[in-house]
Amino acid sequence: MKILDWYIIRKFLGTYVFAIALILAITVMFDINEKLDAFLKAPLRATVFDYFLNFLPYFANQFSPLFTFIAVIFFTSKLADNSEIIAMLSTGMSYNRLLRPYMISAAVIAAATYILSAYIIPPANIKRIDYTNTYVKNKRIDYGTNIQLQVAKDEIAYMSRYDNLQKTGYKFSLEKFDGKRLVSRLTSQSIRWDTLHNWTVRDYMIRDFDGHREKIRRGLRLDTIIPFEPRDFLISKNDHETMTSPELREYIERQKERGVANIKSFEIENYRRYAMTAAAFILTVIGMALSSRKVKGGMGVNIGIGLVLSFSYILFMTVTSTFAISGATSPMVAMWIPNILYAIIAIILYNRVSHR
Repeated sequence: MKILDWYIIRKFLGTYVFAIALILAITVMFDINEKLDAFLKAPLRATVFDYFLNFLPYFANQFSPLFTFIAVIFFTSKLADNSEIIAMLSTGMSYNRLLRPYMISAAVIAAATYILSAYIIPPANIKRIDYTNTYVKNKRIDYGTNIQLQVAKDEIAYMSRYDNLQKTGYKFSLEKFDGKRLVSRLTSQSIRWDTLHNWTVRDYMIRDFDGHREKIRRGLRLDTIIPFEPRDFLISKNDHETMTSPELREYIERQKERGVANIKSFEIENYRRYAMTAAAFILTVIGMALSSRKVKGGMGVNIGIGLVLSFSYILFMTVTSTFAISGATSPMVAMWIPNILYAIIAIILYNRVSHR
């Protein structure tokens, strides 16, 4: 690490932070204008600490590739316009050597992006989403009907209806199998969820089958542990944003074992976090390759090209996510298609500029 490396890193990260601060300030103004009615009826403390304090890092992280690309284009174009890059290359420095501080800066941004998206932002999203559901628009799923899922190996649960506000399900049954043979069946008029996997069944009947024999037990109340919870079958639109990466992977595996099909958004979110991390390196190379040479029209041309490419990347990632939701591709392929395509563009552009 030399003085020149620190100079580029400082310029890169400084411009990145400045771009984030500028765009967030504009975003806050638009958000206040859009949700003014909700903000006026909500407590000021909740608006500041539950919503905005959690919304700003969420928004910044969502558009981290955009900020990275803009930062690279802006400060590299300025260096090129001031002939600083020409001076660096005239000393015998290669493009590969010039790229090193860019990659170090991209690694810092990529690490911060992943840590935020995987561990810090999801718990904060719980408060943000709860605020929007309470004061802006309620998108929470609180009711379900005809719920059936596999809660454990050879165990199938069914509920006619579940009310999440009352934490109560109605006309519940739990069937246990030995292969294809039914060995036990529990039925109850209602079942209430208390804590993790802790359910209380009321007015129940248990039928145990042993060949041609049948044993029946009845009761008014039974506390039991059944390995499922309401979030396994009441899936709201933004639930995937509230889970850390370990929780997300565990949830996906558990739902796959139960045969639940409605988990595409969770799988997309899981792979998106990795894809967004890799995007920092890819877009840094593209930005550096595009703006390291002087062009007619100054840095405005480079910034324009950079904005088009960065927005096209985000749009492309949004479009490919619909492929996964429709089943046309797997979530992993859908999330990595933009990175693969833009990585090819990065290699082509970098080879062209480095061999001039």
